[in-house]
Amino acid sequence: MKAKKALSLLMTAALAATMLTGCGGGRGTGETAQPSDTSEVVEETDETEGTENEPAEPAENEEAAGTTSAGGIVGVALPWLGTQNWAEAEVMFKEQLEAAGYETIIQAADQKVPQQQQQIESMIENGAQVIVVGPVDGSQLGSVLEKAKDAGVYVIGYDRLLENTTGVDGVVQFGSVKTGELQAQALLQGLEELKGEAPYNIELFGGGPADPNAPNFFTGAMSVLQPLIDDGTLVVVSGQTDFTQCATVDWDNSKAQSRMDAILAGNYSDIEIDGVLSPNDGIARAIITSCENAGQPIPVVSGLDAENESVEWVWSGRQYSTVAKPTNALVAETVSIIDSLLSGNGMPETDVTADNGVIDVPIYELPPVVVTKDNAKEVFADDPDRMALLTD
Repeated sequence: MKAKKALSLLMTAALAATMLTGCGGGRGTGETAQPSDTSEVVEETDETEGTENEPAEPAENEEAAGTTSAGGIVGVALPWLGTQNWAEAEVMFKEQLEAAGYETIIQAADQKVPQQQQQIESMIENGAQVIVVGPVDGSQLGSVLEKAKDAGVYVIGYDRLLENTTGVDGVVQFGSVKTGELQAQALLQGLEELKGEAPYNIELFGGGPADPNAPNFFTGAMSVLQPLIDDGTLVVVSGQTDFTQCATVDWDNSKAQSRMDAILAGNYSDIEIDGVLSPNDGIARAIITSCENAGQPIPVVSGLDAENESVEWVWSGRQYSTVAKPTNALVAETVSIIDSLLSGNGMPETDVTADNGVIDVPIYELPPVVVTKDNAKEVFADDPDRMALLTD
């Protein structure tokens, strides 16, 4: 029998503590949206005409009822709508911004940088006073963001860092390195629970290299996993341990499945795979499908975004874990910053910054939470759509 090597009790304790701090997730859409380009272009009104670069005056006699009276035009540039979190963001930005009294221009770029550049230019021309940008590629928007800055438009990065530009006022996101740490801790916990004694055969997957969060996820995960790879507790059978080897271009599920197919065919003909580090839920499902097609027992697989299908898979035991980054909370934090800006109070205080290659950007971080079957009902207690998926 293989001698069992004890995994870090500190890692398990940290994971357990984090699992108990989760808040409710974002409202689900019921199904994954297809990539598309949507827009809602607004016309200037008397209230906003001539005030593109200055906070609008509050409307008189406006009911407080949890909304702002700042008014103004807000643009939201999303990378695409092809995953649940981005489809949720489109809906929730529209709902929350309009409830707060803003006119909106919301567009998605179908993962095309030139299209997103054009959409941001259009938002500037249509009088947006704040533009929220979830970039297709955070390093390729410098010129248009500088144009926004020159026009007096505030720019807020959403979920991803805006790199190599001074044209950004702040970024709202979940802690990306922390997310990777949670994914790795969940993988280790699942291996201990389900796969018996070490050593464990694992493989590593990363996200899209154009997304600045992806290497951070991988860095956070490897800070937990690398010591156990070094001491032999974990064995990466393929030998592929660098982010460049493990990255999944465009976060493409089919590319991830093809890579997993190749890894299994080349390395696992006579051994079993125990676990896989996956950077998000779509890739996790692709990995699991590949293993099932190859006749492998389902490995322990991590994930991210708490997509509806993966929440069901976690509940049924096919996917071990996901990490929830509630879209409603991220959108609400962004709207709160917009309120501060357009009320004339500037950017809120934050102690966290990130070097984007040109400037230190203020970062507004929210805490992610790992989800397994054991704590799913607690995490989603305030999320009726996802709670409805947790049925026996």
